Amino acid sequence: MTIAEVSRMFEISVDTLRYYERIGLLPAVPRTPDGIRDYGEKDLGWIAFIKCIRSAGLPTEALIEYVELFQQGDASTQARLDILKEQRTLLKKRVLEMHATLKRLYTKIEGYEDGLARAEKKLRT
Repeated sequence: MTIAEVSRMFEISVDTLRYYERIGLLPAVPRTPDGIRDYGEKDLGWIAFIKCIRSAGLPTEALIEYVELFQQGDASTQARLDILKEQRTLLKKRVLEMHATLKRLYTKIEGYEDGLARAEKKLRT
């Protein structure tokens, strides 16, 4: 697949895909004899993984380290597992914080809505 096709497929800009490759977030994509990127299934899998992890807010640096370790092969399996577990722990903490924030927002909104309802009722009487 060309970079334009992949861009459309994942709704990621061409510049972002190039950037991911340039910083080592995406392993080097094979190229045609003409120098055009030729994304295969493995590359698409990496992009899906990156998009998923980035949408969860995990840091780019951790992903770059993960990719570097992945490229080292099986000897880095434990280190990769450690990165994923650490990021899972951090993400779980963020989710709990987000739930607490959401609960607070619901309470605040409910307070405003109750206040507006009381004001409307008062105006009608």
